[in-house]
Amino acid sequence: MKNLLVVAGLVAAGGLGAAYMSGAFCNACGNASQPATVTTVAMQPTITQAVVAAAIATPAPAVADAFEVDNVHSSVLFKVKHNNVSNFYGRFNEVSGTFNINKEDASKSSMDITVKAESVDSNSEGRDKHLNGPDFFSSKEFPSITFKATKFEKAGDNQFTVTGDLTLRGVTKPVTAKVEHTGEGPGRRGGTVAGFEATVTIKRSDFGVSYMVGPGLQDDVTLIVALQGAKK
Repeated sequence: MKNLLVVAGLVAAGGLGAAYMSGAFCNACGNASQPATVTTVAMQPTITQAVVAAAIATPAPAVADAFEVDNVHSSVLFKVKHNNVSNFYGRFNEVSGTFNINKEDASKSSMDITVKAESVDSNSEGRDKHLNGPDFFSSKEFPSITFKATKFEKAGDNQFTVTGDLTLRGVTKPVTAKVEHTGEGPGRRGGTVAGFEATVTIKRSDFGVSYMVGPGLQDDVTLIVALQGAKK
């Protein structure tokens, strides 16, 4: 952010300032008595281009206290009622991203999670192929399911209400999840690890997954996301 502000200031002072001094914007202002001298502006890019290039080359600082998701010790499950008689559970095997749950100041918390749609696992190879097809996730066209938090609110001891943007099958909608901060402490190999479990229920038809909606396969789907991460 600081780099962008520096770039903006130098561009304004250098490029735009030179343009005004040369009369390049006079015609746009309705002052035909001073013709535009675009050539003068074109001769000014050396400093501003160098600064822009340097700013782009400088990486943005990492999010403070962020935890990077450990896929091996994390679970992403889904639950849907089948034939109106039983709950069916499946999972996704590949999840990544970062999170930080600040128990003292919820507003400083963050969560940015990505699930690989193609990693869906329903304990049936044939069904997984169907789920990856156009009737459900259309995984080749929409390879990622993402959630990016926009608001954290404390809801009790280690409990939070988290609102964010869920993107599924190319459709982005706001959802609100119940989140429990399940722990934080030293990792077995050093460093600090932390975890949380989030639960949210969505209507799959809101995201374009309308195949067989009804008693055979309900519209409501509950997502259960239990993640562990190591501090970056």
